[in-house]
Formats: sequence, structure tokens, C-alpha cells
Amino acid sequence: MAIFGWAVLFLVFVDELLAIAAAATWGEWKGGTWLAVLAALVTVVVWFLFASPKARYGGRWVRPVVKVLVFTLASAGLWVSGHETLAVAYFAFSVAVNALAQLPSIKALVTDY
Repeated sequence: MAIFGWAVLFLVFVDELLAIAAAATWGEWKGGTWLAVLAALVTVVVWFLFASPKARYGGRWVRPVVKVLVFTLASAGLWVSGHETLAVAYFAFSVAVNALAQLPSIKALVTDY
């Protein structure tokens, strides 16, 4: 089970990187390179402050709400920038991998380290 758990946690990390890429994709579509970089940076800062495991302003309710917002907005950004199929696939991936990450055996891996 440990290998499966670590694989899920790796996919959660990939999901977070994909959110940054989706924000940059939306920014490039909407305003060019400068907005792509800005959107990616804003996503990183919001994640760092509110959603990361050691977030300064994260909490019991804040972390999950910010995660839902980030992944939903990343999917919406892909959708409006013309990548509808990718947006749906990304959203489904985000829901699935983050749901698996809530399993007690997988959550225990994070608290052990």
C-alpha cells in the first residue's frame, strides 16, 4: 500500500504543477507572456500562503477551500482559452487524485514525515 500511497502523493504534486501551467496557459491566451508569468506567480504565491502543507495562513477550512478554488479556476482557465477537453480531463484528474489523497492510509504517509 505504501507504493500506491507515494504514487498518489506524487500525482498530487503533478496536479499542483499542472495548475500553475494552466494559469500560465490562460494568461498567455488572455494577455501574452507577461500575464502568463504573472498568473503562474500568483498561483504559486496563493498556494504557498494558503494551500501548501505548511501554509502560513492555511487551516482546517482554508486549505481545502483554496485547493478547490485553484483547481477549479485552473480548469476554467483552460476552458476559456479554448482547451475544453483538456479542462474537463484536468478537472477529473484533480478530483480523483485529491480524493485518493484523503484516504487515511495515504494521509498517514504525510504525517509520518
